[in-house]
Parts: sequence; C-alpha cells; structure tokens
Amino acid sequence: MKRFLNSLAQIVQRLIPQQCLLCGSWLPLEQLGQHPRTVWCAACDHDLPRLPASHCHVCAVPLPSGEICGACLKRPPRFARVSAALVYRYPADALIHAFKYGANLALADPMADLLADVLTDGADIIVPLPLAPNRLRERGFNQAHEIGRRIARRTGIALAGAVCRKVLDTAAQAALPWKERARNVRGAFVCEADLSGLTVAVVDDVMTSGATLNELARTLRRAGASRVIGWVVARAVRRDWLPVLPD
Repeated sequence: MKRFLNSLAQIVQRLIPQQCLLCGSWLPLEQLGQHPRTVWCAACDHDLPRLPASHCHVCAVPLPSGEICGACLKRPPRFARVSAALVYRYPADALIHAFKYGANLALADPMADLLADVLTDGADIIVPLPLAPNRLRERGFNQAHEIGRRIARRTGIALAGAVCRKVLDTAAQAALPWKERARNVRGAFVCEADLSGLTVAVVDDVMTSGATLNELARTLRRAGASRVIGWVVARAVRRDWLPVLPD
C-alpha cells in the first residue's frame, strides 16, 4: 500500500503544475518526481547559499584559509567536526523557517537531500537533536528527527531517536545573545544508553553558536561515544564573518 501511494503521489506530481517555492516560476514537468528537490526550480537550487569549500575543519564556519578557526584552536569543542550544506542566509533561512515554524514537512526531503550531498564522515548511529517535551507538543514534530530519518534512509545508518532526551525546557537559543547560549543549555540533555566506542552523528536544521551541539556532544561522550560529529542543513554566521563569504 505504501509503495502504491508513493507511486500515485509521483503521478499526481507529474500531472498537476507546481510552482517553485522560492521564485514562483512553474516547474517543468520533466523535473517533477525525478528528484527530492522538486519544491524549487533548478535556477533557485543553483543560487542557494552553499557553504564555501573553505571553512573551519571543526565547526564549519567559513574561513579564507579553510583550516581550523581561532575559536576551535583556543577552546576545542566536544564534537569532532560539523558538516553543513548551506549558509544560513536568504533564501536558506526562509526555507528552514517555513519548515520549522510553518510545518511545511514537504521540505524535509529536499533538506535531507542537500545535507546528504555534503556528508563525508561515517557514523555508527544518527541522533536527532531532541526537543523538550513542551516544545515538541507545541510544534507537533521534531524537525531534526524528520531530517534525521531521511538521512538514515539515504545512508543506511541506524536512526537512534530515543537515545537522548532533553530534560530542561530552556529558552529558545535564537532569542539569546551568543555568550549566554552555552549557559542556557547546560545540563539540558540526558543519555542513558551505552554508546561505548560509537561514532555518533547529531542531526539538526541549523547550527549557530554551536552551544547546543557542544552540550549534547558532552552528554554523548559521557555515555561512552568515542566521537561526535554534527550534520546540519545550514551553518549560521555572524555579521563580522560575512566578508569571507562569496558573493
């Protein structure tokens, strides 16, 4: 039945004209159903703000040298490295906002597809960044879990969605100054599983300061994980980092 419904959906996609989510142009019929990124046109896909090849090998912040940024050298994080597909600026920020706050779940597939394109590290399990119970009830879904399960399907890596829990209902990180974000999530996660010797990939939609990923990595390593890596759709950058980005 599931296969039949998927086939029916692809037929409908081919028969009903669709508009690009970003520019509003009509998508060509030959594009529909052929690729997960069929919610925007090929031109908009080409113009997405992809993360430059020259970026920090640890936290993925864009750098002219493409080695390791000063912040990671001065205070190495508890995660080993981050892979990101996009820079969190227009239109990537609009897409993620529509997915996360507008409940446009059709965007989960193309976002997972973009992320899968840039993954170079392997992992033993995938852990979606957990939401606090209250936040999950309000939103109705965990955007990291929606992306994570699609990445698991593409890579064949097991999704371990119940390995960790967020036990503190913290203030939204986006509403806080960067310097306060580490304190905000301190002690927010628990992991009761035995992760001894495992490489764990944490999936999320956006990484900004890295404080949340760092705190979860601390929890995962206390549970025995030998290595924690971050897989995020978009890497946010501060205004003082913008000059290193390509036009």
